[in-house]
Amino acid sequence: MKRYIGLLFAVMLVFSACQDDFFEPALENHLQLENVYDNPIYAEGLLLNAYARLPFASWDITDVATDNAVSNDNENAYRRMATGQWSSENNPMSRWNASRSALQYLNSLLSVADSVQWAIDARPRSMFNERIKGEVYALRAVFMYDLLQAHGGWTEAGELLGVPIILEPEDVSSDFNQARATFEACIQQIYADLDRAESLLPLDYEMISSEEEMPARFREIGATVDEYNRTYGDYFRSRITARIVKGVRAKVALLAASPAYSAGTTTTWEDAASYAGEVLSLNGGLAAMDQDGWTWYSNTSEISGLTSGINPPEMLWRGDRVQNNDIEEEHFPPTLYGNGRVNPTQNLVDAFPMANGYPINDDLSGYDAANPYDGRDPRLGAYILYNGSQAGSSNTVITTAEDGGTNDGLNQDERSTRTGYYLRKLLRQDVNLNPNNDIEQYKYKAFIRYTELFLIYAEAANEAWGPKGAGAYGFSAYDVIKALRTRAGVGTDNNDPYLELAAADKEQMRALIKNERRLELSFEGFRFWDLRRWNEELNVGAEGVAIRNGVHHRINVENRVYRDHMYHGPLPYSEVLKYDALIQNRGW
Repeated sequence: MKRYIGLLFAVMLVFSACQDDFFEPALENHLQLENVYDNPIYAEGLLLNAYARLPFASWDITDVATDNAVSNDNENAYRRMATGQWSSENNPMSRWNASRSALQYLNSLLSVADSVQWAIDARPRSMFNERIKGEVYALRAVFMYDLLQAHGGWTEAGELLGVPIILEPEDVSSDFNQARATFEACIQQIYADLDRAESLLPLDYEMISSEEEMPARFREIGATVDEYNRTYGDYFRSRITARIVKGVRAKVALLAASPAYSAGTTTTWEDAASYAGEVLSLNGGLAAMDQDGWTWYSNTSEISGLTSGINPPEMLWRGDRVQNNDIEEEHFPPTLYGNGRVNPTQNLVDAFPMANGYPINDDLSGYDAANPYDGRDPRLGAYILYNGSQAGSSNTVITTAEDGGTNDGLNQDERSTRTGYYLRKLLRQDVNLNPNNDIEQYKYKAFIRYTELFLIYAEAANEAWGPKGAGAYGFSAYDVIKALRTRAGVGTDNNDPYLELAAADKEQMRALIKNERRLELSFEGFRFWDLRRWNEELNVGAEGVAIRNGVHHRINVENRVYRDHMYHGPLPYSEVLKYDALIQNRGW
């Protein structure tokens, strides 16, 4: 998508009048649609506006709203939300405007796509139109899923509702007072769009050298190799593909099958496992698990070598590679010239097992409370900076103790940790924020990782077939969890007896899978949504550690203030006031 940045910027300027609130469309919208037929660049701008709103693209760390982290920024929206200020008028998790605006652009493009002069010749024009429509259907499914996750919920009448299903473009004469469809109807609409997209999109965008490599439907219409490459070649990498569509389908099914929604849907755990298993098998199955995937953000040589939208083995879908220090400036400790904004909790630190695989509260773990970081799961040191960790390009020792003598210490100033921990995951340690020697490095945002798909499969397969049931895919929930733990260095010296114990009990395996998901996907935008779809406790207080004279003291840092109805997010208060057909979720 990097190739489209200039075009996207120009198009967004043209469309700025309708960018933020499509419920009151600018008068220009209708005129703009009339002008796209002979201007394919202008028409494609509608699609690129949707890409610009992808929900995966933000670096916001929503873990701050959970028991995984707190922020030292008093104005952090997720901190305020978690401590009692969440309402239908103040909702940092809202996706209503962004995703519904994206749907407006997509529906507008879909309504005119068949009439756009995508190319002079008829056959390339038809091929290009198919691909564009495939992208539209796929992205429409992505944004509908995004809306369901944020705004779907149970009403006072006991109905599980989603959002209005809008499949046509809207203008100033449209009736915006549309009722919410059922959650199930929204799920089925998503599946239908994904099916359409998959039939129109290539598995991947690749150049071909012979007609034999071309899909049959294009050979049948006499398409040439050049025509295929112009339409489906590697120039379009980073756009959504049929392979990505399969991954999105698995994410949707996981949401629908989860406890918070399953009573109102027909999607089963077996469906979710099968969808995830399909895309994993297509990629080579369990044997294709990237052994460096758990440190994807810091695989420096791999990141440096990325070109032309190529994906590393861990990535199904990713954002563009950019070179800056923005996220490091936010989250590095103050001695490394950072603001230390996100502070992992003691709760999360405790969730990392020992390297022998046992939880730290197990009598067989060997955990030493006086030396709490010794002998731990290697992911702890990779994801979290604790007292004595080395960080930054100069391997600076980070001292978080209260009496450590630096402003990295607990509560020393406004940039200091509140929990005794700093974030390490997602950050390039080879950057330098020193203004006298500033060094920037490349990074990219993960949209969908194969690790996420393995965890979807493990969770769903355990529920559908038990810990060692493999369905039609040749590997089980147990196999996936063993592979994930082995690649991180957990249980490698003793054959992971704790995992073997869990493999004999579905409920124990469920708890282990949830914990592995918590660790592997930490700080990537999953924890809040996972707790809600599992119906698990949201009001677990955030804890930390105060180290004085070398002694570790557990401390309370921040209470969580959620109420029962908050397992489903609200519709915006302003929209419910404007449109009486919109029924608010229970409790809001």
